[in-house]
Amino acid sequence: MGKVFHSEMTYIDFKEGNFDKAIVAVGSSENHGFHLPFGTDTLVAQAIALEVAKRVPGTLVLPPLYYGVSFHYDAFPFTLTLRPEVMVEVLKDVFTSCIRQGISRIIIINGHDGNIAPIEIAARSVKVNYPHAFLACLPAWWVTAGELLPPGTFEVWGGLGHAGEGETSIVLYLFPELCRMEEARGVVPDLPEGLEIKWRFEELTPYGATGDPKKGTKEKGEKMFRVLVDYVVRFLEEMEKRGWKYGEKSRV
Repeated sequence: MGKVFHSEMTYIDFKEGNFDKAIVAVGSSENHGFHLPFGTDTLVAQAIALEVAKRVPGTLVLPPLYYGVSFHYDAFPFTLTLRPEVMVEVLKDVFTSCIRQGISRIIIINGHDGNIAPIEIAARSVKVNYPHAFLACLPAWWVTAGELLPPGTFEVWGGLGHAGEGETSIVLYLFPELCRMEEARGVVPDLPEGLEIKWRFEELTPYGATGDPKKGTKEKGEKMFRVLVDYVVRFLEEMEKRGWKYGEKSRV
């Protein structure tokens, strides 16, 4: 297989790749507890994007976005953030640049909770302005992985949490050399049932992490990574069969 990562290509590499779709990882640069790297969200999303591209011909991996909307984490150093309105405009420019260059099928792999709303706004706006474009997003891989894996895979809080069991596991599998597990600690917050409250992160934990990172293992991380990649690959293969259009189950 030839090159799939935009930053490593020449013009000739790109032309020889016959790319008809692009995938972009959207992450953040923020504190991930005392044990995971600041770039966790970007690193994981980019790893998923690269593995998908290796398995789905014609998929170009765009340069990842290392900055996200992270105001709610910035009590913990060293967190960098974009304003939401800036994030929206950056994403719109990336998507529209891709479309103008002739690739109008764009898949977004998001690694950070604060990016979900900006991605939604940017993608909807671009779709309105470019009706022929196809944009799809994996908005929260940490939730999707828990839904795809068998019950009981995770020991605490369903594997959830910022730098918690699930996220720690996938980083241990993909980037063990970047982890400092001897520093891992977290809090499982007692959150009320009902409406979704908008917290600042320091209200939930003094460690920059929620959930239980000590329960993270590379074995769980490998399972997470594989089911997520398979999930995206199956989706792309299905859309290829459909001609990138929706079908009709029945008319009512």
